[in-house]
Amino acid sequence: MASGIDPLIDRYGRRFSYVRLSITEVCNFRCTYCLPDGWKKTGPLHVLSPGEISNLARGLAGLGVVKIRLTGGEPAVRPDLPDIIEAIAAVPGIAKIAMTTNGWNLARKAARWRAAGLSHLNVSVDSLDENTFRAITGHDRLAGVLAGIDSGLALGFASVKVNSVLLRATAEAGFQAWADYVKDRPVAVRFIELMRTGDNADYFAANHVSGRAVVDWLTDRGWAPAGRASDGGPAVEYGHPDHAGRIGVIAPYAPGFCDSCNRLRVTARGKLRLCLFGEGGVDLRDLLQDDEQQVELRERIATALAGKAAGHRLHDNVPGDLRRLAELGG
Repeated sequence: MASGIDPLIDRYGRRFSYVRLSITEVCNFRCTYCLPDGWKKTGPLHVLSPGEISNLARGLAGLGVVKIRLTGGEPAVRPDLPDIIEAIAAVPGIAKIAMTTNGWNLARKAARWRAAGLSHLNVSVDSLDENTFRAITGHDRLAGVLAGIDSGLALGFASVKVNSVLLRATAEAGFQAWADYVKDRPVAVRFIELMRTGDNADYFAANHVSGRAVVDWLTDRGWAPAGRASDGGPAVEYGHPDHAGRIGVIAPYAPGFCDSCNRLRVTARGKLRLCLFGEGGVDLRDLLQDDEQQVELRERIATALAGKAAGHRLHDNVPGDLRRLAELGG
């Protein structure tokens, strides 16, 4: 870490070098676990501009943040996405720019995003079965999404990962299909436990599967835990000597899940969120209008961090004020 930078460390000793930045609340998929009725506009969007995002990235870099992940909604619905990537890439200290996408136009756009400075790519794919994919997402786009992943591999992204929400109907039946998928592809597939939000109580009760099911399936077949980068996300990944890729699990209901938290979130409208399942937030937007307020911006972020809780309260069925995952990008 460069000298003169005060790292973000909370009262529990956790260091925050990773920020997930939502750049839109809009999504063009209708995933059953997130937006089953599709996204509906209820008022002006007023999302952060590339200039505001650039000022935010400079402030974060000055606090030791080295990785920014673009999320949504679906980030690719923004026509100025390449400008946003370029603005962040121009900030000294930001070493990794990642994005999570549903992959709907990945094959067509990946080269432009890579050229703009995107370094890491995550693609949401909840099933390799066409009918199941259509039933979950509301779209018959599986073939195109998978073609986009192969395009990403050919373009030389530092990493290409796949996110798959763990659902009762697709759990163990899909594990072998994914193991076959990563046999010759250097892709990390991560199963994400379904999480309780304000609007999905019944769906959660009917579909939640513990991440332990993934771990047991992998260990029974000779997969072993792999290392985790210091600025990585919460996934625990497993490797196998006969497979080029990895399979992992993100299990927010597992004991100690929050102990190694290293990430903060900023909403598409410029509000700092200390936890996906917290409440409220700290507005940063008034300090993003020019580059003359960097000191105040960093002070506000550092001060807010003092209020970060030790962990979420999902085990008590308390998801904070998060209504659906599309609001903050998961």
